[in-house]
Amino acid sequence: MPEHALTWSIAAIAAGGVVVRPFGWPEAVWALAGAALLILLGLMPASTAWSGALKGLDVYMFLTGMMLLSEVARREGLFDWIAAYATRHAKGSATRLFLLVYTVGTVVTVVLSNDATAVVLTPAVYAATQAAGIERPLPYLLICAFIANAASFALPISNPANLVVFGGGHMPSLLSWLKLFLAPSIVATVVTYAALRFCVRHDLIGKIATAEQPDALSKCGMIAAAGIGLTGAGLIGASALGLDLGAPTLVAGLLTTALVLAVDYKNPITLVRNISWGVLPLVAGLFILVEALNRTGVLAALAAELRILASSPGPGAILAGATIALASNLVNNLPAGLVAAGAIQQAAPAATMSSALLIGVDLGPNLSVTGSLATILWLTALRREGQTVSALDFLKIGMVVMPPALILSLGALIVLS
Repeated sequence: MPEHALTWSIAAIAAGGVVVRPFGWPEAVWALAGAALLILLGLMPASTAWSGALKGLDVYMFLTGMMLLSEVARREGLFDWIAAYATRHAKGSATRLFLLVYTVGTVVTVVLSNDATAVVLTPAVYAATQAAGIERPLPYLLICAFIANAASFALPISNPANLVVFGGGHMPSLLSWLKLFLAPSIVATVVTYAALRFCVRHDLIGKIATAEQPDALSKCGMIAAAGIGLTGAGLIGASALGLDLGAPTLVAGLLTTALVLAVDYKNPITLVRNISWGVLPLVAGLFILVEALNRTGVLAALAAELRILASSPGPGAILAGATIALASNLVNNLPAGLVAAGAIQQAAPAATMSSALLIGVDLGPNLSVTGSLATILWLTALRREGQTVSALDFLKIGMVVMPPALILSLGALIVLS
C-alpha cells in the first residue's frame, strides 16, 4: 500500500475509533493508538508528532482551566443551585421550565464553554427534573447537548474548537468576532430552541411540581461563582486584546480551585479524580493525526478547493460550511476543525469563508451523538444518571434541529458580512 494511502487509512480508523468507541475503550486510546502506529511504521517522525502535539498547547491549557472551574462549581453545588432556582421559577409549567433550562444552558455555554454545559449542567438539570417530579427527563437533558453546540460560537471562549480553527495567531479580535458571529449565533440559538421544542412538544404538556426555595449558596459556592464570573470577564478582555486564551483560563482555574480548597480545607485528590483528564490525550492524539495528514498534502488540496469556493463568496461559503458540518459528524468536529484550520492557514480565504467553516464545525455536530466532544461528554454524564439515548433517536431529532439552524445561521453570516 502506498505510504500516503496507509497514513490516510490509519487516520481514518483512529478517527472512527474515537467516534464509535469499539470494545468500550475510551476515545483517547484510539487517537493515541493511531498516532503511535504512524510513528512505529515510520510514516511520521517522532519529532514531527511532538511538534504537532505542541500545536495544541493553548487548547490544553484552556480545557484544563475550564475543567477545574467546572468541577469546583459542581462540587460546591453552584449548578444545582441554578437548576433548582430555574425549577422554582417555572411555577409548575413544563414549557416555562424548558425555556428556563435552555436560557441557563445558553449562558453557561457562552461564558464557560460548551464542554462545561455538557459535563456540569447535565447532572444539575437531571436533579431539577427529579425535584419537579418529571417522569421523562430526556427532553430537558437534550437541551444540554443541543445548546452546547448551538451557542458555542457566540464568543471565542465558548468552544475549544474555536481556538483550534482560529489558532496560530489567526484569532479575530473580540470586536471583529462579534461583528462576524453575533447575529448568526443568535439565529442558531433561537432556531435550535424552536426546532427542539417542536420535537419534544408532546412531553411538555401538563403541570410539574413546584420545587422548594433552594438553600442559599455556601461560601465556597459563591467563591466558585465569582471565579467563573471573573474568568469570563477576563477572557473577554483577553480576546478583545487579541491574546491567547489558554494561559489566562488555566491560571483562573488554578486560583479559583486553590481558594475554594483553602477556605473549606477539602481534599484536592477527590476533585482531581472527578475531572475528565482523558480529554487532553484525546485532543493531543487528534493534533498528531492531523499533522500526519498535513504531510500527505491533504491540507494543500483542501486549501486549493477553498480558493475555488472563494470565487463565489455566498454559495461557496454555504457549501463550505455545510460540507465541514457533515464531516464533523463523520469524524468528530475536533479533527474536522483541525483540518479546516490547516486549510484556512494555507488558503487565507476571506473572513466570510473562514467564519462559515467555523459555524459548520461548531453547529454541525448537532446532527449526531458523535459529532462533538461536548456531545460525547454529555452521553457520559447521561450514563452516570442512569439515562440513555440511542444514536438513532438522537439522529431523528438532529435531522429536524440542525439543518435549519445551520442554513439560517450561514445565511445571516453572508447577508451581514
